[in-house]
Amino acid sequence: MSDFLRELTLEIEQKIANTVPIMGVTEYGLVESMGDGIALVSGLASVRAQELVRFSNGVFGIAFNLETENVGVIILGDFTEIFEGMMVYLTGHIVSVPVGDGLIGRVINPLGKPLDHKGPLHYSGFRGIER
Repeated sequence: MSDFLRELTLEIEQKIANTVPIMGVTEYGLVESMGDGIALVSGLASVRAQELVRFSNGVFGIAFNLETENVGVIILGDFTEIFEGMMVYLTGHIVSVPVGDGLIGRVINPLGKPLDHKGPLHYSGFRGIER
């Protein structure tokens, strides 16, 4: 084997040895029906109450009505872009917002993002939205 092939083989073997596979299991469901800012989603067997979910178009929602076959999801964004058959992914996070004295007088959305154009938020922690 030539020196070039040995070096190339060694380089490839080193890259393979240093590669960390990025894999994970993501549970997803499908939108069964949609209306008035609420989506009915099937297939989210391990969803938790008030868990943040993400639709395949990037819009977020909150799982609120956990039934045996379906989950009711409040859509936190443009619900006109949600349609039947769209995939919905679990995030593993219960919806929470920043808290602390730095939020006094501030206006934030349900995801904790500022809406008042007064700069970044200064907070001391997070709490669930249902408390």
